[in-house]
Amino acid sequence: MKRLPIVIMMIVAGSFLAFQTMGTGTKNPPNKYEEILKLVGSMLTQAHFSPQDINDNFSRKIFSKYLVDLDPEKNMFLQSDITSLQKKYEAKIDDEIKGAPVEFFQAAGKVFNTRMEEAAVICNDVLAKPFDFTIDEQVILDGDKLEYAGSAGEIKERWRKKLKYLTLERYSDMLDTREKNKGKEGFVAKTDAELETDAREKVKKIIDRLFERFRFKFNDDDKFNVFVNAITNTMDPHTEFFPPVDKRYFDEEMSGRFFGIGAQLQYDEGNIKVSSIVAGTPAWKSGELKPGDIIQKVAQGKEEPVDLTGYLVTDAVKLIRGKKGTEVKLTLKKADGSLKVVSLIRDEIVQDETFARSAIVKTGNSKIGYIFLPEFYADFENVNGNRSYIDVQKEVVKLKEQSVDGIVIDLRNNGGGSLYDVVQMAGLFIEDGPIVQVKDRENRPQVLKDKDKSVLYTGPLAVMVNEFSASASEIFAAAIQDYGRGVVIGSTSTYGKGTVQRNIGLDPETGFSMSNSELGTVKLTLQKFYRINGGSTQLRGVTSDIVLPDQLEHLKVREKDNPDALPWDEINKSPYSAWNAGYDLKVIQQLSNQRIENDPAFKLIKENTEWLASQNDKQYSLQLDKYRKEQKLIRATFTQNESLMKLKNDINLSALPGETDRWANDKSKQERFNQWLKNLRKDIYLDQAVKVVNDVISQQNLVKAKKGEELPKKAF
Repeated sequence: MKRLPIVIMMIVAGSFLAFQTMGTGTKNPPNKYEEILKLVGSMLTQAHFSPQDINDNFSRKIFSKYLVDLDPEKNMFLQSDITSLQKKYEAKIDDEIKGAPVEFFQAAGKVFNTRMEEAAVICNDVLAKPFDFTIDEQVILDGDKLEYAGSAGEIKERWRKKLKYLTLERYSDMLDTREKNKGKEGFVAKTDAELETDAREKVKKIIDRLFERFRFKFNDDDKFNVFVNAITNTMDPHTEFFPPVDKRYFDEEMSGRFFGIGAQLQYDEGNIKVSSIVAGTPAWKSGELKPGDIIQKVAQGKEEPVDLTGYLVTDAVKLIRGKKGTEVKLTLKKADGSLKVVSLIRDEIVQDETFARSAIVKTGNSKIGYIFLPEFYADFENVNGNRSYIDVQKEVVKLKEQSVDGIVIDLRNNGGGSLYDVVQMAGLFIEDGPIVQVKDRENRPQVLKDKDKSVLYTGPLAVMVNEFSASASEIFAAAIQDYGRGVVIGSTSTYGKGTVQRNIGLDPETGFSMSNSELGTVKLTLQKFYRINGGSTQLRGVTSDIVLPDQLEHLKVREKDNPDALPWDEINKSPYSAWNAGYDLKVIQQLSNQRIENDPAFKLIKENTEWLASQNDKQYSLQLDKYRKEQKLIRATFTQNESLMKLKNDINLSALPGETDRWANDKSKQERFNQWLKNLRKDIYLDQAVKVVNDVISQQNLVKAKKGEELPKKAF
């Protein structure tokens, strides 16, 4: 098994030692908020890869960012509120970070609470009366295009237009439903007025839940967490503050394992509802929970239960999960309306559906292996826990046993994860050599290498990416591309996250902790990634060898679209020997480009995507006929794109022998697995990736034939 030098994720010792001694000889801040903020400020200043000066200018940035985070649509605060807060706090947040009393977030929070309650009254008043959809008016829903309102009347008008738009959406849908079901037996056709009333009532439920969340699930601690993240995210988008319960949740998602009850939840009409039960888990063994049950309260053992009013699913999940062997009590509302309190003992739950998996595609005379990797997961707490590179290694071995002619690794929507695992995984496909370079704030680069000369798989390789392939995904794709080991297929470029983070606990005694802290944890940007060719993946990402038009291309979702992102730069190249690919990439690109140019589906996807992107940056009509005309075009275009991305003729794809019923003991999991296979068979992008691998195989065979080498024998 390949091993990586221990130096990989170590923080520069000098930075930590300096930070560790911060605050000695000074009086501890008088409350939790001041303690946390001072520790965060010290950490950012002394250990962040590229710290900004914490001064009045930084303070002004935080001031604006926090208020926007509280009120992104600018339908709460008045300009007079902003002006009043500015005079007192705009240039003082840097002082708060350095140890002064923490006052700004609470002052802003109090104003927010006042305006929120006023907005709740406005919404009730507005939704009490019918809307007139014949009036020709428009609404702007993007807060970035608005200034803060100058008067209470302007705030009311913003809410009126937003509520009217939300009602119009539902009213229009109801009109369509009525038209489709016209004349059908048993269908009761309501009048326009009745439909408008129904639409308003639906919007009122949504708005009531919004204000319930503000009242019951947005207390001072929650506002403080938003405030601290306004500070950390201004340093760079990936430096984050986690309260203890959020950090535990983050670790669980990274590992694919947690301690809970094994019930999958969904948000439904303001309720937290059980959607399915995982076989073999505490919820399943108890026989007490059923799909459709509503969880109203959660209690930790004998403690007072917490009412889930205003909670989202992630909020509820954090309460239900906990330490192994501990008790959690759920107050359930059953389908018949009765209430029941159920006691369960938490146990380990493995999210095995999030681990690597594979399939086989048969096409012509070729057999292509497909590996799906949703993230570079790693269970750092469990030496025997799942690791993404080990799981991928196992899938490659399985595919080799099936004598595949090539492999496609799908990293679409893979947001990254463990740096150790991506280096190990790249090493499965190349001989020894550098995989990625990492530079710290002292400009000291480290080269992370694969030191094992053995190669698990030497055949044709393709890597699928898109705009959401980030971090570790980009490292893998870049290494494969730089070595010439395989072909990168997908969007024009990947996400562009080229920074390294480390989780550091806030410890009031030592300043930092390598374990989680009761004060919280900061995921701190300490280093930057660089390709072995010297260029950073930051901002620019990885440019695909084969570009396929997709729906996400024109959406502003990449790192480069965040104004607080760190810049691109480059360092010296790390010496490496290119892979003897046995094919000409330019020929592969030409063959692919010809297919794309001659494929009307991709041409239409490109045109439709460009048009849809233009529709996101506009005002919306509140006049029924205009709205319906606009929406008809948007929906038709979107529906066409969805259809275009599905093949008319299925790919010949199947699960590996012996894995067709891999979750036969869990019906819901098996259904999801079957649906995954079904979707892959229709995947126009996978189809192109398979064709590219076939081109590579053909090119390699042609080269071998010219050299007089024996071609591989096929039999299946």
